[in-house]
Amino acid sequence: MELRHLRHFVALAEEEHFGRAAERVFVVQQALSNSIRNLEDEVGVPLVLRTTRRVQLTPAGQEFLIGARETLARAAQTVDRARRAARGEVGRLTVGFVSGLAFGGLPEIVRRFRELYPNVSVDLRELTAQEQEAALRGGLIDIGLMLLPVRDPGLDSRALWRQPLVAALPAGHPLARKRRLHIRDLRQEPFVFFPRHLRATYFDQVMRWTAQAGYTPNVVQEAIEVPTLLSLVAAGVGVFLPIQFFSRLALPGVVYRPVEDAPLVEIVAVWQREAGGRTPVVRAFLSVAREALDAQEGAPADAGPDGPEGAPVPSRFR
Repeated sequence: MELRHLRHFVALAEEEHFGRAAERVFVVQQALSNSIRNLEDEVGVPLVLRTTRRVQLTPAGQEFLIGARETLARAAQTVDRARRAARGEVGRLTVGFVSGLAFGGLPEIVRRFRELYPNVSVDLRELTAQEQEAALRGGLIDIGLMLLPVRDPGLDSRALWRQPLVAALPAGHPLARKRRLHIRDLRQEPFVFFPRHLRATYFDQVMRWTAQAGYTPNVVQEAIEVPTLLSLVAAGVGVFLPIQFFSRLALPGVVYRPVEDAPLVEIVAVWQREAGGRTPVVRAFLSVAREALDAQEGAPADAGPDGPEGAPVPSRFR
C-alpha cells in the first residue's frame, strides 16, 4: 500500500466518479481503476460499489476513508516538519554563554530568535569559556557565546560584536565628576578584578592596556563574578574595568565613565567544526544574532561576504 493509493481512493470517494477523480490526481482513468483494485486487494475487502451512474463507498470504504484522510494529513505534516527542520524552524537549541552577556546582547538575541522561531526550544546555560569549549566537544551544547580567543582547534567561531571597556567608579570618587577618562587617570587607584586563571584573556588585555600607559594596576581585591566586583566598587574598595554592557547593571554607589582609547573586547559565537556542527538551527541562530545586534544603537551598516552562509560581517571584524 502506497500513499498514492490513498490519494486515489480519497479523490474517488469525494468525486464519486472515476473520470473526474482521475483528472483530479492527473492519471488516466484506467490507471485510477487499477490503483483502487490493488488497494482493495491489499485491504482484503471491497471499498467501493461501482454502478453505471456513480461510485459509492461500502461501509468498509467509509471507515477506510477516515483513516486514509488521517494518514495523508499526517504524512503531509511529517514532510512539512522535515522541511521546517531543514530551515532551522523546529527542533532544540542549547546555547552556552559567559555570564556578562546576560547584561547585554544575549537578551536581545534570544528574544528575537524566539519571536522568529517559536517552535525551537532554546535551552540557555551559563558557562565559562573553558566550560563551553568542553561542552561543545562533548555535544552538550550546540553553540557557545564567549570572548576571544577560542583555543580548541576543533571549533569554529564567528565574530558577533565588540564592546569597549569602561571605568566603574565609586559614586563619590573625584574622577566620577569627569565625563570621560584616560586610562592614565587610574594609575594611582586601587583595582578590583578577576583572578587571572578564570579570565586570562580579559586580564591580559587590561594589563597590556595599562602597561602602554606606563603602569601596572594595583589589584587589592579579587572576585569571581562581575556583580560582586561592582559591589566592591560601590563599597569604595577600588575601581573596575568592565565591558560596556555591564553599565546596564545599575548598582547604587557605582557610576560608569567611558575611557579614551579603551580596547575592544570581541564576543564570538562558537560551534563544532566537524560535519553537522553547524546545523540549520545553529545557522538560523547565527543569522538572528547578527540581525539583532546590528539593530542595536551604534551597530555598523557596512558589510562583507565573510559571514556564515554568506551573511554579512561588519568590516571591523575582518
